[in-house]
Amino acid sequence: MKHLFFVAITVFSVSLGFSQNNSKKQHKTKPLNMQQFHEIVQDSLRYVFYDYIKTVKLDERWQNALSDSQLFDKMHSSITDSLINREAIQQISTETLKQRLANLNAKTPFQIEYNESLESVINYYLQREQKSTERLISLSYFYFPMFEEIFAKHNIPLEMKYLALVESALNPRAKSPVGATGLWQFMYPTGKMFDLEVSSYVDERMDPLASTEAAAEYLNRLYSIFNDWDLALAAYNSGPGNVSKAIRRSGGQTNYWELRRFLPRETAGYVPSFQAMMYLFEYAEEHQLVVEKPQQLYYATDTIRVKQLVKLEHIAEVTQVDLGYLKFLNPSYKLGIVPFEKHKSYYIRLPYQAAGIYATNEDKIYNFAKQSIALDAKPLPKNKKAEDRIKYRVKSGDYLGKIANKFSVRVSQIKRWNNLRSNRLKIGQRLWVYPKNPDYVKAEIKSKSSQPKLNSKSKNNKTYIVKSGDSLWSIANKFPEVSVEELKSINKLSSSKLQPGMQLKLQKS
Repeated sequence: MKHLFFVAITVFSVSLGFSQNNSKKQHKTKPLNMQQFHEIVQDSLRYVFYDYIKTVKLDERWQNALSDSQLFDKMHSSITDSLINREAIQQISTETLKQRLANLNAKTPFQIEYNESLESVINYYLQREQKSTERLISLSYFYFPMFEEIFAKHNIPLEMKYLALVESALNPRAKSPVGATGLWQFMYPTGKMFDLEVSSYVDERMDPLASTEAAAEYLNRLYSIFNDWDLALAAYNSGPGNVSKAIRRSGGQTNYWELRRFLPRETAGYVPSFQAMMYLFEYAEEHQLVVEKPQQLYYATDTIRVKQLVKLEHIAEVTQVDLGYLKFLNPSYKLGIVPFEKHKSYYIRLPYQAAGIYATNEDKIYNFAKQSIALDAKPLPKNKKAEDRIKYRVKSGDYLGKIANKFSVRVSQIKRWNNLRSNRLKIGQRLWVYPKNPDYVKAEIKSKSSQPKLNSKSKNNKTYIVKSGDSLWSIANKFPEVSVEELKSINKLSSSKLQPGMQLKLQKS
């Protein structure tokens, strides 16, 4: 088989005119059209790779399951439905459920306690969403080992892996109606806080590995604010501002179940769904849930840094990896194009077997890609980078709803980004906005000269001079690398009150 493989690669190279020995002869040959070009590739590879193809082509049933968007939609609707609908027939006795929840509570850092709402959610999933739950458990075998490794590295409770079930139903291409994207449902500005790139070609919020790293960092930041993993979960869904507001309205309660009624409606069903998923996964066998394991796992893959622009279809054609599976492994490449930039690294994820073939024949793959693109009558689309944020100047007739609609964001987001306590605006007022559409270009885009100035007393001591109207929240928004709590800790502040002219350190000395 090994001998036949190298014979095929040689035939492949010579057929395409990539052999150096035949370079002069190739110049005399009439250029191939696209159809002829691809026929030569297929003829030189088809018979040799027959056995290999069977090992890397994902079972069609699993390929459909791993990219099923309906499961994501069903999960999001069930979060609300499970709380509203109390008609689910009891699937487990209350006493048994109480004992099992107590067992879970004893071994997790989450506050898992019996209450009628949680019992209702669990019975709802067991009766009405059993098939969906079985599919989620099956899909978890693909991603959970990777989640656990990253969470262990960041000291995140391993049970936090169940958050991805509630967020995206383990669909890396999942998109919510408001633009939250990926396994961990990052909004664009939150993703940018953790260096997740968004452009015409790439959306790293859909990259399983990069987005999981970002989720771990974000969860740690939320935990540092509330010192409670249940509240960190709630803040992940609705934002730390809503959780802080709920704590105040509840009279200072910090137990999620005590302040739950003061949270937004979706968040009220969010943590119960998370805990219900944790219970169902832990007791799947006791409830006779039928689970199938996938043939391929995320860790049965490897990454290779690309050195030239290449399309996924080119890689699939040469390595003979099923194109659908290749797209599934590389969901962040929205158009199926892996770009190349001098100062930015992009990687392609492949099954182990195909990664070896790719590494051995990189030059041939890039030549193949270059030739294919040159023969293609349709030019590649321009790769536009998303702007981090823009500074918008309020005009006569503007109001928050109008501005939010203009940039495809929510009013609550604009208020949070600008620390606004009311909906009132003044003509000439400046607002920070993170447009949802990465292709949006406007004259108001912030220039480099308007960036907040840092006073650098030394290489390791950056400071910011407090201006009139500044707050810790607004300063943290200007410098995403530091949180409100970190600003207070670094500067040894006992309160959040600031005075114009104060010097704040932005990083530890």
